[in-house]
Amino acid sequence: MQEKFDVIIIGSGLGGLVSANILAKEGKKVCVLEKNNQFGGNLQTFVRDKSIFDTGIHYIGGLDKGQNLYQYFKYLDIMDDLKLKRMDIDAYDVITFDDDEFEYPHAQGYDNFVKQLVKFFPEEEKGIQEYVDKVKDTCYRFPLYNLNEGDRYYGEDLLTLKAKDYIHSIIKDPKLRAVLAGSNLLYAGNPEKTPFYVHALSVNSYMESAWRCIQGGSQIAKLLVKRFRALGGKIYKYQEVNKFNFEEDQLVSVSTTKGDTFYADNFVSNVDPKLTLQIVGKERFRKLYYKRIQNTESIISSFSLYIVFEKGTFPYINKNYYHTKTFDQVWTTQDYAEENWPEAYMFTTNEDLKNPGYAENLTSIAYMRFDEMEPWSHTFNTVAEKNDRGEDYEAFKQRKIEAYLKEIEKKYPNIRSCIKSVHTSTPLSYRDYIGCYEGSMYGFVKDADNPMKSFLSPRTRIPNLLFTGQGLNMHGVLGVTISAVVTCGELVGKEHLLQRIKDTLAEKELSES
Repeated sequence: MQEKFDVIIIGSGLGGLVSANILAKEGKKVCVLEKNNQFGGNLQTFVRDKSIFDTGIHYIGGLDKGQNLYQYFKYLDIMDDLKLKRMDIDAYDVITFDDDEFEYPHAQGYDNFVKQLVKFFPEEEKGIQEYVDKVKDTCYRFPLYNLNEGDRYYGEDLLTLKAKDYIHSIIKDPKLRAVLAGSNLLYAGNPEKTPFYVHALSVNSYMESAWRCIQGGSQIAKLLVKRFRALGGKIYKYQEVNKFNFEEDQLVSVSTTKGDTFYADNFVSNVDPKLTLQIVGKERFRKLYYKRIQNTESIISSFSLYIVFEKGTFPYINKNYYHTKTFDQVWTTQDYAEENWPEAYMFTTNEDLKNPGYAENLTSIAYMRFDEMEPWSHTFNTVAEKNDRGEDYEAFKQRKIEAYLKEIEKKYPNIRSCIKSVHTSTPLSYRDYIGCYEGSMYGFVKDADNPMKSFLSPRTRIPNLLFTGQGLNMHGVLGVTISAVVTCGELVGKEHLLQRIKDTLAEKELSES
């Protein structure tokens, strides 16, 4: 007889793995199906020239004792086993521009954040303080962000206040405006659309505390898989779901490209909502619902540069750089002209543990539109399914590498002499490995003028099929973890689940005291 599960989770990204652990903790019989050879989605790491690179988790916030992500990870039993390095207290991020010698800091701790920026903009102290207070207040108004009851935000202007408009309303200095918005690669900021709450939820955790994962973010996935298996869960690689099976109107099972079929009472998709609906089949949904999701704007993709350094040649930098060519471009670099690409980038280094003080590698990320991938968009390539995209694709990447290095050389003129090898990811890499629509960095665009358009309920129009992951309300490690809590609350009860999390945390605190 075919084994039947209470819940099948499709995709082992962070949202899928957190959902799997929560439901297994609640006594559910859970199975996770992953198409690739590695669990974790954006938590995946890969090795080039014996050097470990992160796919998507370059730093994490909110992990000091008692902070929000700390509490969620503590409940999931992974916090104590994470190997972390705290980033520079006075500048976990720095914002820089061409032809400007200064590095403008984003510091850990709310008071310290103000203190460090006031050194550069003393006349703007009141505005900087007001900005920090607004960030804190905005995050407080999302209950689950603070493990409070309710999955609803409150405040009339919360969803409609635009990030750029608010920052400009309290800050007069145009350069400081750019500095406060300078890390908007974190959420792909759009001057006409991005709500302030997206900005606040993206930066607040790092302002609280900022950390690197030593030897990569895949340790989070590995720990979640280990805990899930200990709870009796089953998880399989190389099982790409390509069909949802119905008996009349009831979803009863999923089939995979390997020819296996898995049965369950409920199904949770950690795959991009657009792709999920395409696999299910548009005939299973009302036209308006299907059209609404397919037409919802996805966030731009990215091109990543991965540099392996020769030993002991490039200094380790315990902070991230967000660089824009000019400060008046901070909000508009998604609209880059190809001849000027990249107009903005971030980069981060990983320390060589055998050679402290020096970087083992560097990762840099810049926006890239999917339309640049058009000549190769019909091709697919993963470790599980190897394909060659051709010489034109390799030549395209080499052109981009050269343009990218020229920009980084402005900051580090001698970087080429330190390079051992250079590797890349394109929007096609993110599409094929992570399963996000057109390689989208963060799910759907949030629009302050139409705030409910991109808000998805975890419930679909198929009663026993739910969504989780960054396609719901927020992206990022904390946002996706909360999305998993919201999804699981639909299956086990929202108030019940939140109380269970609080009770578990109280028990752990008591046992450790």
